[in-house]
Amino acid sequence: MRRRHLIATSLTAAACLAAPALATPARTRLPRLTEGPFYPPRAWRADSALWPDQDADLTTVRRKDGVLRAQGEGLGLEAQVEDSQGRAIDGAQVEIWQCDARAVYRHPSMSATPGRFDPGFQGYGATVSGTGGELRFRTIRPVAYPGRTPHIHLKITHASFGSLTTQLFVAGDPGNAQDFLWRQLDTAAQQAASMQLQPAPDGSGLRWLVRQALVVPV
Repeated sequence: MRRRHLIATSLTAAACLAAPALATPARTRLPRLTEGPFYPPRAWRADSALWPDQDADLTTVRRKDGVLRAQGEGLGLEAQVEDSQGRAIDGAQVEIWQCDARAVYRHPSMSATPGRFDPGFQGYGATVSGTGGELRFRTIRPVAYPGRTPHIHLKITHASFGSLTTQLFVAGDPGNAQDFLWRQLDTAAQQAASMQLQPAPDGSGLRWLVRQALVVPV
């Protein structure tokens, strides 16, 4: 009986060693979407008179004559750049741009008539992912503008995969169902590109907080 037990145990252990490890479920990659007509050209952003501030805090514009604060509901975007197997991607350049609380983009095609746009909102920001793929932005909750549901444009660039341009949508926003880009996405892609807004902690100076996985094609 003891010998049969030892043989059975040995066979079971061998079978476990021979069986392949279960693969980590693949994460859904962000969908590729158009950057749209309002991506601010690099040459235009290089003009410090037009863009005095281009950091990861879009809610504050620092100028020679003082500091301006953005209108709208402050939103903290905490994200991690990773591949479909969950491996962090460090050193990725991440850019975001969106319209301000008045539904106006900062772009050379848009009139700079005083009062038309919010001078306290950068409209564009950039940062680089850290060693764990992590990054943070301070911006505003996106608002709708004619023909589009609320969204934030996003571009991620890294030597391992090139560049990925997409858009992040507000989960559950009633405008999504009528948005022509949102409707082109399948359910998995919609989920990957959806921001789940949560109330921000007290004292953060923000109204909303988002924690987002940015899954790239590596």
